[in-house]
Amino acid sequence: MTKIGKEIVVFVGLFLFLALGMHMKQWISHPIEHIEHLSQSQFGLFHPLYFTFGLYIILYIIRKILSFLRGLFALKS
Repeated sequence: MTKIGKEIVVFVGLFLFLALGMHMKQWISHPIEHIEHLSQSQFGLFHPLYFTFGLYIILYIIRKILSFLRGLFALKS
């Protein structure tokens, strides 16, 4: 799998985790009604993608810092 493919898998996994984790009760009890109410959200129709993208960027930066530190210590060994 390419690097972009892996990042897409991470993003989609994070999206599903956040969507189910934050709204589990709504997804189980009335999923169609929950999807219909997305357009009335105070954050707009695409608010799940905004939150996922924000958290993805934070996690991406942390992963890059850890990768850099791991490489830095690997050079010294």
